[in-house]
Amino acid sequence: MKKTFTVSFILVIFILIISPLRIFAQADIHFSQFYETSILRNPALTGVFAEDYKLSAIYRDQWSSISNPFVTTLVSVETHIHVTQEATDFVSFGLLAYYDKAGSIDRKILSVYPAINYNKSLEDEHNSYLSVGFTGGYMQYSFDPSKATFNNQYVNNAYNSANPSGENLPNSKLGMWDLGAGVNFNSSTGQSNQVTYVIGASGYHFTQPKNSYYKDPSIVMDMRWNINGAMNGMLNEDIAFQLQGNYAIQGSFSEIIGGGLIGWNRSTEGNEPIFSLFGGLFYRFQDAIIPTIKIRYKDYAFGISYDVNVSTLKAATSMRGGYEISLFKTGLFHEVDGPAKKVLCSNFY
Repeated sequence: MKKTFTVSFILVIFILIISPLRIFAQADIHFSQFYETSILRNPALTGVFAEDYKLSAIYRDQWSSISNPFVTTLVSVETHIHVTQEATDFVSFGLLAYYDKAGSIDRKILSVYPAINYNKSLEDEHNSYLSVGFTGGYMQYSFDPSKATFNNQYVNNAYNSANPSGENLPNSKLGMWDLGAGVNFNSSTGQSNQVTYVIGASGYHFTQPKNSYYKDPSIVMDMRWNINGAMNGMLNEDIAFQLQGNYAIQGSFSEIIGGGLIGWNRSTEGNEPIFSLFGGLFYRFQDAIIPTIKIRYKDYAFGISYDVNVSTLKAATSMRGGYEISLFKTGLFHEVDGPAKKVLCSNFY
């Protein structure tokens, strides 16, 4: 009875996450491979993996078919340590940084977010953990005023950069501090715990940083609220599946994205996967269909996805949204045996 309730509860939550609610856009940066950006998605997901560390890099290029592209690069590192040698509780640490550049005047965002996450073991039988995470970082917005053009600089329909703009431009750089927090529950189910799942919620921009180049105190960054859910398991000895969903809302903007991957594993005699090939499809509601491929060899993983634009912009973009590439490395600091070898938590590849 308990297992039936748990599975039903998770399925209901997952359906709610990816259900067709209205979407406008998301003010913060976003990724199609959103499930690989733990600290930006929910700081309570920091370090929730079986190995000792994870190194990540993601590159995204969007809208190059209609304008100067939106280019985003993200790097992160995550690790965790046991609270004591005997206890199954552990503390995770992470550091994420991203650089975003867009538009003809090179609007840029540079952000750095460290994170800490405490993971409390609730039930060893199902590897259940309740995690509470925090992140606080610094963001810098900037643009290049020399690349801006104004009406006053056009004479007889001809542009001349020597003509005065007639504008009183503000400081081209804007810095702000940010704070976010989240909670997450992860566990497993099935006769041999072959299905793992996570569900969580988080919030960002609790400080509501002022977001005006003209230092207008009434213009602040809206808080962003996020709900995350995922399920991962084996259909048989070789075939695995992964479901992911995310809902984010920030002011009048919202984003819903969900989908899944199915993959084939080639394992060693010890049942450790040495090679995995995954393929699948994600959907960002009213925006893009996202075919995705992921390859994993030992401790390395490579992913590539492409946004097939289906929004009202598809006539201008010819359905070309943009591509995204990810690269990951996981591993152990040293090989050990016994209870200290692994952290009992969900492992999503």
